[in-house]
Amino acid sequence: MALQIAATSPRWIRVEDIPEAAIEEERQNARIWAREGGKPENVIERIVEGRLGKFYDDNCLLRQPYIRDDEKTVDELVKEMIAATGENITIRRFVRWTVGEELE
Repeated sequence: MALQIAATSPRWIRVEDIPEAAIEEERQNARIWAREGGKPENVIERIVEGRLGKFYDDNCLLRQPYIRDDEKTVDELVKEMIAATGENITIRRFVRWTVGEELE
């Protein structure tokens, strides 16, 4: 998981962890992008939902494709490990540092 987090820079573990403000901001950005692209009003909501899905896939650890086998997601990998080991595995948190980043 450390390699996955280092390589893909997820911001949250699951969709439920994303603050509502971040989702709404992404939704507004998608609407603006669709309108500026001249998309008809009747398809803008579908475009927004599609872009939100992509946002979730990029920023939620469990929805990301696993870096060593992009045919499965990290969530599927965790479920496989649970089945193989018989242990309940959960990812509750992670911390990712960037070189040059200031500590608070």
